[in-house]
Amino acid sequence: MNTTDVIQAIKNIGINRFIGVPDSVLKPLCDDWNRNESDDTHIVTVNEGAAVALAAGYYLGSEEISCVYMQNSGMGNALNPIASLIHQRVYDIPMLFLIGYRGEPGIKDEPQHVFQGEITLPLLDLLEIEYALLDEHTSAKQWQDMVKRASISLQAHRQFAIVIRKGALSSDESYHFENGFDLKREQVIESILKQTQENDVIITTTGKISREAYEVSERLYGNHDRLFLTVGSMGHASMIALGVAQSNPQRKVYCIDGDGAALMHMGSMNTIAYHAGTNFVHIILNNQAHESVGGMPTLCGARDFAQSAKVFGYNHTYSVKDHDALGDVLHQIQAQDGPILVEVKVALGSRADLGRPKESACANKESFMHYMKGDK
Repeated sequence: MNTTDVIQAIKNIGINRFIGVPDSVLKPLCDDWNRNESDDTHIVTVNEGAAVALAAGYYLGSEEISCVYMQNSGMGNALNPIASLIHQRVYDIPMLFLIGYRGEPGIKDEPQHVFQGEITLPLLDLLEIEYALLDEHTSAKQWQDMVKRASISLQAHRQFAIVIRKGALSSDESYHFENGFDLKREQVIESILKQTQENDVIITTTGKISREAYEVSERLYGNHDRLFLTVGSMGHASMIALGVAQSNPQRKVYCIDGDGAALMHMGSMNTIAYHAGTNFVHIILNNQAHESVGGMPTLCGARDFAQSAKVFGYNHTYSVKDHDALGDVLHQIQAQDGPILVEVKVALGSRADLGRPKESACANKESFMHYMKGDK
């Protein structure tokens, strides 16, 4: 299904506002919106729950229905406002959802998507949201019938979800975002790992950061035992790291985060500033994009994570964008008390042959916990 046809059909039922969080399955749609929609009609929010709330507010102010898009993993963030805000037994607010279907039963996918894929459709049933499945075999007539069903539900003040399978969408042109930074993310990760001490441990956020950290550690040390590679649970790596740091005050704990992930649950920085000990180092690799799901901008280009962390109350904050400054900061923080935040502005892109961890998520957990106990 061409994205031009999809978007036009949605606009034909009176929906002209698209709000959400990028997804690889929905990338052709995201590309189209970035090329053709204004900042008023297409808004990328920090998380999926915020998208639902924004759409609800727009409806309250205008009586106009919005289209909210997300990966099915984002349904967790959206669950609270769906159930306690827009449901017909609460504020009765209609909304159209486009949901990228990862981890579909019977189709091989990454471990963090498997369980979410199994519960996606049952969860929609539980939420009393009518839905339809869009795939590469959907005909024009089936698509029109799907949109008609959606329109009927929306007119009845209900929600409707179109669950989109991988490969269902095509676009005439892709969207390419550049941020103007030069530092390569994998080289930055290598510099961080080389600067750490043997007793230090590293928590990495989901996506390419974890994949690159895994390969760098394997290349440098022949293992990844002191790395906890977070898969799924986007935006929560810093809280995982805080828990590790609090339970191990004798170790320095590094959290290597991404800008999209940090923005998704930015309130965690307040908790870190208040509760983290002197052993906590928070490093945000900021490429201003959701690169792991297609490269859509996070819209944080004008934001300074270092300044934000300073306001929250981190003890030391830095922002760097070249190798010399990075090296100086990584050396300097060795003698400083945390919590510390280092923002590193990095370019987009990764090696074409970038691999994935060979071990399961549970195997990574076990090797990390053995390392923590000293069972090396």
